[in-house]
Amino acid sequence: MIKTIKEGGIKMAEMLKVRNLHVSVEGRKVLEDINFSVDYGEVAVLFGPNGAGKTTLIMTLMGFPKYKIEKGKIIFKGVDVTHMDVSERAKLGMGISFQRPPVVRGVSLQKLLSVIGNGDSKEDKISEYAEKLNLKSHLSRDVNDGFSGGEVKRAELLQLLIQKPDLIFIDEPESGVDLENIVLIGEMTNQLLGRGQRVKDPKRSAIIITHTGYILDYINADRGYILLNGKLQCRGNPRDILSEIKKNGYRRCVTCQ
Repeated sequence: MIKTIKEGGIKMAEMLKVRNLHVSVEGRKVLEDINFSVDYGEVAVLFGPNGAGKTTLIMTLMGFPKYKIEKGKIIFKGVDVTHMDVSERAKLGMGISFQRPPVVRGVSLQKLLSVIGNGDSKEDKISEYAEKLNLKSHLSRDVNDGFSGGEVKRAELLQLLIQKPDLIFIDEPESGVDLENIVLIGEMTNQLLGRGQRVKDPKRSAIIITHTGYILDYINADRGYILLNGKLQCRGNPRDILSEIKKNGYRRCVTCQ
């Protein structure tokens, strides 16, 4: 069942709480009155047409300076992070996989992973995950330099597996990759989120942007949202929402408005 958005109140289980968020990019209003929350251990999926503001939302939540918060608050694990920079949010436990990550010349993938390693994620874990993601031969290469689309996505996922953030933003994991890579990325994303275990990780949460919905073949997501014209319009079961989009596009959501 798909419902229009009506978020309110405070729940103790909330990891992330976004209230009355308004965002502009280079003077142009992109997001307006965004209200939602993500519980501990919850995976939320964000749908919407191109240009709706999906990437703007997760980049704002991560703290990138290009995305100016005009109004509202972002609360993460009980801390107001609205005006914190990216590094501060990362230290608190946020992590991101970009849709189009940059090439970082002069820094090997191995070196980057060693720097961002969290806890016991040292050389043994780097080697273990790199092998699972077919990236062992890429560890000595500069980050994303000459990588294919699938290799870039797998490298982003490898970084998250080593960083082990509490809240993960994943921007279109299926974008620009072939079916073989989608299978591997889906399976390893499921492992990252602890969803392949008998008892899912009660701490790790995620917001995943998807256009195709392929990632839902591998991840049992809890909640779906539709972002339309810079506003969160509908919420419900992710598979129900995807089915509705496949049948009618975003017309029903427009009707709900």
